[in-house]
Amino acid sequence: MPASERLSGIFSPVVMPFKPNLEVDADRLIRQCRWLLGQGVGIAVFGTNSEANSLSVGEKIDLLDRLVDAGIDPSRLLPGTGLCAIPDTLRLTRHAVKLGCCGVLMLPPFYYKDVSDQGLFRSFAEIIERADNEQLRIILYHIPPVSQIALSIPLIERLIEAYPRTIAGIKDSSGDWANTSAMLDAGWSDFSIFSGSENFLLQTLQKGGAGCISATANINPAAIHYLYLHWQGPDAEALQQRLVAIRNCVQHFPVIPALKSIVAHYSADSSWDRVRPPLVELTEEQRNNLLSELEQVGFSMSGLAENA
Repeated sequence: MPASERLSGIFSPVVMPFKPNLEVDADRLIRQCRWLLGQGVGIAVFGTNSEANSLSVGEKIDLLDRLVDAGIDPSRLLPGTGLCAIPDTLRLTRHAVKLGCCGVLMLPPFYYKDVSDQGLFRSFAEIIERADNEQLRIILYHIPPVSQIALSIPLIERLIEAYPRTIAGIKDSSGDWANTSAMLDAGWSDFSIFSGSENFLLQTLQKGGAGCISATANINPAAIHYLYLHWQGPDAEALQQRLVAIRNCVQHFPVIPALKSIVAHYSADSSWDRVRPPLVELTEEQRNNLLSELEQVGFSMSGLAENA
């Protein structure tokens, strides 16, 4: 892949709004995606914090169509398409490519544990070979704290060697800077390495990384994007510490309900609090404590209420 095509920047795994009957609220999702795009970030729809594995393949395909039909630029969309069944992954991936999405974020099949690198290689290879599309760009999704499936450096190297144009990058949500650093040191040419948290954004960029795909880009997108643009500036370290302080507030609580409570509060729209089971909303005490912590670090989400 030419360097000019390398995926980079900040992406938000946008939180998913639900109606009282727990159907997806596509209109609210479209408005939220427009707001996020206006803050400078791309949309990693169907990421972990989109409650992606609580959505059906049919719902995801319909939502991608609704987003694009509403004028959301597909080149700013990085949908999560990795599922346990190869046919499901293939169906969603093909649709994303057809719509012109900039790439797909692909989990490994995560139900069976202790699978071999050979099994994982075969799984990704089946998708790539069956998709048979030169436009397909895969960002591997490494999140062993949740998936319990690790993508080893030898496996990544083998995939890059076999499919150098298609295997375009990785999101490292291991939470382990040493792991991200090892990937950055591997010397994979034109390969986009995204940290899974803005806590590591400055370090990632300093070592040649592509940016981050972060849960808290839902609530602090402009500031994270600003550091991405100005990481070589004299105040970069101070900007980084500010991002860490805000993220730390969120991480004191269950992250997905916390993000949705923040969006609900600053948009003055309580509908955003809803989650699909098995997740549960924050308690009133948790919500108040979260908002208090954010207030103490001077956090705000300007313009969100006007967008609601």
